[in-house]
Amino acid sequence: MERYESLGPVGEGTYGTVLKCRHRHSGRLVAIKKFLNLDDDETVKKIALREIKLLRQLRHDNLVNLLEVWKRRRRWYLVFEFVDRTLLDELQQCSSGLDFNTCRQYLFQILRAVNFCHQQDVVHRDIKPENILISQEGVVKLCDFGFARTIASPSEGVVYTDYVATRWYRAPELLVGDIKYGKPVDVWALGCVLIEMLTAHPLFPGDSDLDQIYHIVRCFGKLLLLPHQDIDSYSFINTFSLPPGSLTAHHQELFYRNPKRLQSHPVHHRKDNMDKTSAQIHQNRWSKRSSLSH
Repeated sequence: MERYESLGPVGEGTYGTVLKCRHRHSGRLVAIKKFLNLDDDETVKKIALREIKLLRQLRHDNLVNLLEVWKRRRRWYLVFEFVDRTLLDELQQCSSGLDFNTCRQYLFQILRAVNFCHQQDVVHRDIKPENILISQEGVVKLCDFGFARTIASPSEGVVYTDYVATRWYRAPELLVGDIKYGKPVDVWALGCVLIEMLTAHPLFPGDSDLDQIYHIVRCFGKLLLLPHQDIDSYSFINTFSLPPGSLTAHHQELFYRNPKRLQSHPVHHRKDNMDKTSAQIHQNRWSKRSSLSH
């Protein structure tokens, strides 16, 4: 850290802090992620090593650029290019949502980032507004690969932890404990982010995993199961008594707060955007390539 001057913290999470720093000789601004002491938590070590490995492998204009890495006193330090704001920052300043052209520009770049990751068989597993950086020039950078991992082919029978992704953006298969999920979990999160960009409000703001499932069922209907999923393990989910096609007050407010704006909005005429990115059966969700061409 001797080569950098700390300008203060810009973020703090479960596994460490992020500092805004300036290189003492070049004057370049960077963001330094400082992980917790590796001896205190094996999970921290696992997440740090995974992020380092993947970001050294993944290089793309719409992914945050890892500049250097070092370990000191049992802590990992990751140095990134500095980007001064996130999509969440923009949404907090725009109570009615982003205009369509801005939303389209951002979404296209996010899709490019996710499509590139998936081409490398990497699933991010934590796509949300806080993890989408936006430069002053409008360049989008997907960041925070602590939960990302390489996806094996289905024939290998590899299972994954279901405790990933921030709850509001978590796909149904994650919420019900499916351990054979894949890239479509990122597509679901993208659908949630898309609606949030248009409205400035989260689509499914659940207070717990069960409440999250309840929000999804209220909007889309009963959960649909795949052959490998054990219905007995979570059949209680489909016991919710709901009127057909009903929406919660939250979703009515979300979609109809400003009818004139939505009716004139291009997304109103392309409702399949949300239907395809948030399809319950993950094989039916749009691929990133289809979304890019749409």
